[in-house]
Amino acid sequence: MLEDLKDQKKLIVGTKQVLKAVKEGKVATLLIAKDAERHVTRTVEDIAREQQIQIVYVESMKKLGKACGINVGAASAAIIK
Repeated sequence: MLEDLKDQKKLIVGTKQVLKAVKEGKVATLLIAKDAERHVTRTVEDIAREQQIQIVYVESMKKLGKACGINVGAASAAIIK
């Protein structure tokens, strides 16, 4: 799954942007780093569950950021419908 992220044309990185997209109903899959601070990801995770969006947990923020093509860690990312 992570290997395919760089090839995704519709990818959002960062919890604030992901939260906005989830609220707008645009997200197909939500990716959350297991080592991200819970208070950062809790809201987006809860809303995604309510909307029955697929949630994939990634080993670390560093791996998620790298998979998304950025040089810093990412707490969450989303693949858009």
